[in-house]
Amino acid sequence: MNPIYILIVIVALLVLWVIFAYNRFVTLVNRGKESWSDIDVQLKRRYDLIPNLVSIVKGYAKHESTAFEKVTQARAAAMGAGNLAEKSQAELGLTGALKSLFAVAEAYPDLKANANFLELQRELSDTENKIQSARRFYNSTVMDLNTAVDQFPNHLIASFFKFAKLEFFELEASEEAAKEPVKVSF
Repeated sequence: MNPIYILIVIVALLVLWVIFAYNRFVTLVNRGKESWSDIDVQLKRRYDLIPNLVSIVKGYAKHESTAFEKVTQARAAAMGAGNLAEKSQAELGLTGALKSLFAVAEAYPDLKANANFLELQRELSDTENKIQSARRFYNSTVMDLNTAVDQFPNHLIASFFKFAKLEFFELEASEEAAKEPVKVSF
């Protein structure tokens, strides 16, 4: 066998490997973007439900203005959060504010029987479950990408084409109570 043929085969295999590795990174990055978009859709749905919930509770609990202000401020902070760390922190604050709003609502039996309130409560619970599921999918995708970026020899391709690791979307470990989903059942 001629050495030139061997060299051509080696170069062709190397080029194929680079193409395969590059395409794998592109797939992982796009899957990460798609999964973040899924989280974002559910968070927006949550943000849209909150004003309706607050207005219904306000009708029953007019003197509980601090709880309403906290929820409104937390919602605004979450909607305006820029990077992933800020978004995680803001979502933690919003979860806590919603817990206090539901604690206020428990003191009003007529409110707990209100059909609109019950429907919003059900929708918010459903949205919280979808957020949790989307967050798990996103974090799984991020783990796959980050692992691929760290592995050798893929690391060479990732560095050359500037594929970077993504951040996980997780709650602060020190806030154990905040890791619990929003309780919306009465």
